[in-house]
Amino acid sequence: MKFSSVPKLIIALFALAALSYAFSFKISAVEIGKPAPDFKLMDYQGKMHQLSDFKGKIVVLEWYNPECPFVVGHYKTGNMQKLQQTYTEKGVSWLLINSSAQGKQGHLTKETAPGVLKENQVKATNLLFDHDGTVGRLYEAKTTPHMYIIDKNGILVYNGAIDDDNSTKGGANAKVNYVAKALDELLAGKPISTPTTKPYGCSVKYADKAQ
Repeated sequence: MKFSSVPKLIIALFALAALSYAFSFKISAVEIGKPAPDFKLMDYQGKMHQLSDFKGKIVVLEWYNPECPFVVGHYKTGNMQKLQQTYTEKGVSWLLINSSAQGKQGHLTKETAPGVLKENQVKATNLLFDHDGTVGRLYEAKTTPHMYIIDKNGILVYNGAIDDDNSTKGGANAKVNYVAKALDELLAGKPISTPTTKPYGCSVKYADKAQ
């Protein structure tokens, strides 16, 4: 190899590495201030729903695993149901999303869901099944609960935890309920002061990816 060709070879290798990095870099589908990704999911009664059908309403997405200790805590204290009832009465659509795959913790079916919803006195608008994890992965939902708020124009305005008490005590030690704060601000026509926080809870029990 001629020495004069070495710099050109190095430049080519750097260019190739940069190109590979660019292609491997993942751009998030969920971004505050941008349209929330649309999706279609079936509810526990067998009816299909599309997120865009809710345009004109504020929407809360709550990733839900009824067996997760963190979720159990919020429902045992009544914290989550109180939030659901308070804001659905103000016109907010509150959607539970169950991304637990078959055979994994918290998996619900049309047969088991009604009893679980009744037992936990759920006040949400509906429960949607995402058993293949497509929507959960699209939204990058990491925990149960993981909360998202979408405004009337379909714009994502909040992504994160329900509150600042990252324990299984159902918000008993919470100083700030981020979801309630964001919804109050949104309903008052104010900008969301805390649009993102770090979610806490159990990992979402996604279906194993094909090898």
